[in-house]
Amino acid sequence: MELLLWIIGFSLIGGLLSVILASSFLLLSENMRNVFVPHLVSFAIGALLGASFLGLIPHALGSEFGIDPHDIGLTLLLGLLSFFVLEKLVLWRHCHHDHCDAHDPELSGHSHGRKKQAAGTLIIIGDTIHNFVDGILIAAAFLTDTHLGIVTALAIAAHEIPQELGDFAILLHSGYSRAKALYYNVLSSLGTVVGAVLAYFLLSDMQYLLPYILVVAASSFIYIAVADLIPGLHHKVKPLETLQQISLIAAGTFLIYITHSALH
Repeated sequence: MELLLWIIGFSLIGGLLSVILASSFLLLSENMRNVFVPHLVSFAIGALLGASFLGLIPHALGSEFGIDPHDIGLTLLLGLLSFFVLEKLVLWRHCHHDHCDAHDPELSGHSHGRKKQAAGTLIIIGDTIHNFVDGILIAAAFLTDTHLGIVTALAIAAHEIPQELGDFAILLHSGYSRAKALYYNVLSSLGTVVGAVLAYFLLSDMQYLLPYILVVAASSFIYIAVADLIPGLHHKVKPLETLQQISLIAAGTFLIYITHSALH
C-alpha cells in the first residue's frame, strides 16, 4: 500500500504539477514566455537523456532481472523505430508544427473555426493517452526501484512543462477560454494517475515485463529529446546561445544524476 501511495503521489507530480507550472507561465507576457520556454526545453532534454542513460537502461540491465543485454538493445532499437512510426502516423503525438490545420493561415470562415476546434479536441485526447502511458512508465519504474520511480517522474515532469505550454497555446487558439483550457488540461493530466494505478495492479504479478517496459520508457525519452526537442535548438546558432543550451542540458542531466545518487 505504501508503494501505491508513492506511485500515486509522483504520478500527480509528473502530470498535474507540470500543468500547474505551465499555466503559471501563461500569466507572463508572450515575450517573456518566448524567453523562458527555450531554456525549459534545453533543461528537459538533459533530464530526459539523464533519466534514460543513468537510470532506466542501467536498471533494465540489472542482474536481478537476468536479461540478455542483446534483448535490451533490440528492445531499445524497436522502441525508437516504433515511436518514429507512431509520430509519422500522428497516432498519439499531437501537432507541434506550423503546417498542421491548427496553424494554417489559409483556412478561413466556418471551416477554419471547425478545424481549430477539432485541433483542440485532438490535443485533449492525445494528451490523455500520452499521460496514461506516462503513468504506466512511472508505475513500472517504482515497481523496479523506488529511487528510479522518483527520477522517472521528475524527468516526465521536466519535459511535460514546455509541452503543456504548447498545449495551452493551441487550446486558446482553438477558442477555449483560459479557465476551460486549464480545466481540460488538469482533467487530461489525471490520466497519469489512472495509468499508474492500473499498471501497479497489473504489473505487480508480471515482474518479467518490467525491464522491457523500462527500456521502452527510455526509448520514448530518447526519441522525444533527440527527434522532437534537439532540432529546435539548432535554430539558434550564436556562440552564447549555444553555450546556454549546453549548460542547461548539462544542468538537467546533473539534476537526475544527483537525485539518483542521493536517493541511493
